[in-house]
Amino acid sequence: MSGRPDLPPVAQADLDAVTRQLGRPVRGVAEVGHRCPCGEPDVVRTEPRLPDGTPFPTSFYATCPRLTGALSTLESQGVMREMSERLEEDDDLAASYRAAHDDYLRRRGELGAVPEVEGISAGGMPTRVKCLHVLAAHSLGAGPGVNPLGDEALAMLEPWWENHPCSADAPPAVPEGDA
Repeated sequence: MSGRPDLPPVAQADLDAVTRQLGRPVRGVAEVGHRCPCGEPDVVRTEPRLPDGTPFPTSFYATCPRLTGALSTLESQGVMREMSERLEEDDDLAASYRAAHDDYLRRRGELGAVPEVEGISAGGMPTRVKCLHVLAAHSLGAGPGVNPLGDEALAMLEPWWENHPCSADAPPAVPEGDA
């Protein structure tokens, strides 16, 4: 499935887990980007072009329903607005966030080039914050210290993985064509 020949195929068990988590069939998964402490995938890296040909800039995609729910709660509390305001006031934070944008583009480029999304990362990078899910997924997939605002969002969360497995809370998958 991956455009990179050095990536092994994604295990069917992982694709099945992500399908359960999302409640729909997965598309364009290149690899598991991060595993929750419970063992389930919680971030996948997605091809920059989906199998149907659609450009897809969101390379790091959070899949765990508990993680995405916790991040949605942060978003509803105004965290994105506060972070965006800080980007305008803090030059060091803004520079680190621009570096995160560059890292995101580099890592997506490892999976293939798609002219339609060239230079576009995700989550509002490099100038604003519009999606904590993408920023946190980037932090989990790339590791701490790469995306400062993703790291901050993760630090605000309670341990979402405490009840095993995370995908047990997900709705059953919708068969292809029924969504």
